[in-house]
Amino acid sequence: MANAPRKVPVPPAFVSQQVTTARRFYLKLRPKPGYGLTVVCGGWEECAPDYLIDRKTFPFLSVEFVTAGRGELVLNGRHHALEPGTVFTYGPGISQRISPAPGSRLGKYFVDFAGERGRALLLECKLAPGTCVQLSTSVEARPAFETLVRLGSGHHPVTARACALQVELLLLAVVRSTQPGSPSERRSLATFERCRQHIDTNYLSLATLEQAASACHVDSAYLCRLFQRFQSETPFRYLQRLQMQWAAERLHTTGRLVREVADELRIDPFQFSRTFKRIHGVSPTAFLSSRG
Repeated sequence: MANAPRKVPVPPAFVSQQVTTARRFYLKLRPKPGYGLTVVCGGWEECAPDYLIDRKTFPFLSVEFVTAGRGELVLNGRHHALEPGTVFTYGPGISQRISPAPGSRLGKYFVDFAGERGRALLLECKLAPGTCVQLSTSVEARPAFETLVRLGSGHHPVTARACALQVELLLLAVVRSTQPGSPSERRSLATFERCRQHIDTNYLSLATLEQAASACHVDSAYLCRLFQRFQSETPFRYLQRLQMQWAAERLHTTGRLVREVADELRIDPFQFSRTFKRIHGVSPTAFLSSRG
């Protein structure tokens, strides 16, 4: 007898289906009233060109963080521009209209939560529902949201608690990164996010700083300044970290030899071993021996 097909969870009605790709998690879709902070759901999504949210209210408190694309946001009748680094909040009684600019695809993280503690945190962080701010840097906020998605996607008795704590951390990350920025600073941030996104997507085919800069249509020296300013490391070191994380996973899951993985990255085996040890603290050989 054939196994029954696995049922794919249907997202709740308040989650948009106008997306091209998404990584989402769902925890407590019917949270009980109370003081504590309860995470309902969250994730990351790339919005379709026809994406449109037009609501008079929303049942939960929500924080969204734009990482790519441009668009327009209207919160309770107030218009705001959406661009990389924009963070906005809404909730019960707050109308929202979110739309991308023509030809643009919005990429954004979001988290929905409930509870008096959640509202108190938003107020403490000067992010009351209906607020829109621009971050001067996403160095802290983006990893904080990414960690939340990772935690929420797990299946563990402490997942809900871990996510609640992570929401507090990401709100603090937003506060630390929210500073008045000039138009020039915002343009620099948008360029940085565009370049980093390209490296995130193409790190296996990029071998040098010059290749990365050329692909991003910026000067190598300018790319270095952007990464030192917004990432606190060089773009080449960032590229190496992505490659070595991929290499570690490749060694762990495929049983390939060190020289085979080095060849896949088109790196000399000796240089590969040195880079791997600098990034991970152990040599590839020691890493393989520790797998157990």
